[in-house]
Amino acid sequence: QVQLVESGGGLVQAGGSLRLSCTASGIIFSLYTMAWYRQVPGKQRELVAEVFVGGRTNYADSVKGRFTISRDNDKNTLLLEMNSLKPEDTAVYYCNARKLGATVTYWGQGTQVTVSS
Repeated sequence: QVQLVESGGGLVQAGGSLRLSCTASGIIFSLYTMAWYRQVPGKQRELVAEVFVGGRTNYADSVKGRFTISRDNDKNTLLLEMNSLKPEDTAVYYCNARKLGATVTYWGQGTQVTVSS
């Protein structure tokens, strides 16, 4: 059974920092592209950042220079360091795992991030 468990969300003031963590089980973590998405009510879930099997990363323009995604294949863990947070970063953040060429994708339960102005 595949599980992605996020942690680290919370309430922070604008300009502050948070670190999100996602621990995976039930998959060969090193073979999966891992990503963070976020969603606010009434809007589509959007990609925040992703890290590929080889370590290459990709970021949404809105978070470039502020967020850093990383993975630890030994610990089956995905991290998202979020700095200089803005109120518009407020959302539920989801961990995602997908394998190249596969149709199945896995999601965590989400963790709330709230940035107050």
